[in-house]
Amino acid sequence: MKILGIETSCDETAAAVVEDGVRLLSNVVASSMDLHTQYGGVVPEIAARSHIEAILPVIQQALDDAHCTWDDIDGIAVTYGAGLGGSLLIGVLTARTLAIVYNKPLYAANHVMGHVFANFITATSPALSTIYHLPTTAPTFPMLAIIVSGGHSQLALFRSYFEYTLLGQTQDDAIGEAFDKVAKITGLPYPGGPSIAKAAAEGNDHAFELPKAKMAEKYDFSFSGLKTAVLRQAQAMVGADYTLPSKDLPGRLSDAQKADIAATFQRVAIETIVDKALLAVEEFSPASVVIAGGVAASGELRRQLTERLPLPIEFPDLKLCTDNGAMIATLGCYMATEGQSVADPYTVDIAPNLSM
Repeated sequence: MKILGIETSCDETAAAVVEDGVRLLSNVVASSMDLHTQYGGVVPEIAARSHIEAILPVIQQALDDAHCTWDDIDGIAVTYGAGLGGSLLIGVLTARTLAIVYNKPLYAANHVMGHVFANFITATSPALSTIYHLPTTAPTFPMLAIIVSGGHSQLALFRSYFEYTLLGQTQDDAIGEAFDKVAKITGLPYPGGPSIAKAAAEGNDHAFELPKAKMAEKYDFSFSGLKTAVLRQAQAMVGADYTLPSKDLPGRLSDAQKADIAATFQRVAIETIVDKALLAVEEFSPASVVIAGGVAASGELRRQLTERLPLPIEFPDLKLCTDNGAMIATLGCYMATEGQSVADPYTVDIAPNLSM
């Protein structure tokens, strides 16, 4: 079975072909990130216009790279939520049209679930074998999923592909959002994850104390207080009080101070995730643990998990952590084989606020 996956939830226009839910045949991503950097975040209207320009060439490239024609494709999977409304609309309308024109079953995919399913890709076509570094085996159930991205911070226990319990989630900022905001406070470039990681390499990750939120539900997260604590620490480091606007901080912080802030924040933010993942492993004894989402590319997260978890964990390729079509195609494969509903291409709609 070969599924074409289409992903347009944010600023990446992506398409991929995956075979049998395990073999990656193609993965094409066109990002409009450079257009958003000057604004310090994604501008929805710019992202949507970029999708319109890129989506058909990206889909065709995915088919060409996979050496497939439409006759070879057994179904189409598309992200219908969560994400930016305008961006989702471009992908869904395109997928609906293609499903009707080529008479293919259509699978409406949950973006967050897609990130989790990227971990089931364990093989590639020969042409991609030197490009992707994949897990050697697929995860087994029960499976603990650590979902960390710009919009989500969740722990979920999967008993099978589509039977899961959401153990906890953020009650305010997602961890990726907190990285972006701390980067802005310190004057580091957007997106915050990579720029903070780069600065942190030159800093002291125990330069000062930062708090970890204490939650009523033990598997829930909160990063708002940590973000505020970083702001207050940065203000104190330049000899100012809380009245100093955050926009004035970058010009007053030295490179060494920025590095210390980045290193200490990164350590504490990642520890917050890993602390609760370790609790879940101890309580539920999963057979495997996976990480999912853009923050899954974090070297600090991978380091802490490797050092602290009592069972081995295989990580997805870095290129499969950020938004991509392969994760949606893989999810579509399992939706098809596990009896999930086929969407009506004439009526399926976007769901920007979709959650697990």
